[in-house]
Amino acid sequence: MFLLTRPSEDRIRRFIDSQRDLPFSYPEVGATLSSPPDGFTIDHNRIKLGRGAEGFNRAIGAIRQWKMFDMPWIRLCWPDSGIEAGTTVAVMAHHLGFFSLNACRIVSVIDTDDAIKKFGFAYGTLPDHAERGEERFTVEWNRENDLVVYDLLAFSRPGNILAKAGYPFARRLQKKFAAGSKKAMLEAVNFTG
Repeated sequence: MFLLTRPSEDRIRRFIDSQRDLPFSYPEVGATLSSPPDGFTIDHNRIKLGRGAEGFNRAIGAIRQWKMFDMPWIRLCWPDSGIEAGTTVAVMAHHLGFFSLNACRIVSVIDTDDAIKKFGFAYGTLPDHAERGEERFTVEWNRENDLVVYDLLAFSRPGNILAKAGYPFARRLQKKFAAGSKKAMLEAVNFTG
């Protein structure tokens, strides 16, 4: 949904409610948990967040608080939403003088306790989203080398005529989001090196 003015809280709530029970806008639901499908643009970004159990616990806290969306031009509606399958949120972006609201629903929650311990979630686009696809946000603790990493994996393609017409701009926004998300997670866990 594209808007010329910032939407009110009530309008955002109505938007989320209108999307809550709709099907995902792509058939490959859950593919970020295995292999991204053909026919999509794939973005994979990683950044070191720290070390050890304390760093991993701080990173989990940042994921639970949706800190990866803490950027001046992005607003998650609503950051107090629980990290659980079925949760529907909207991402509001301000760019080129207008606002966009994009609806997503959590597909799955990741919480493993293997040699590489992982926590996070994947969410997928709903019909009123400019793109079609899925994004996975995870933090990992490799106990062998003690490193904690933020991992961001997405597959997408334009979902409407505006996204198709503005594909180069949409790609720049996706790259800007990935860079901003990594920076936001670093700041959230307070890791300096």
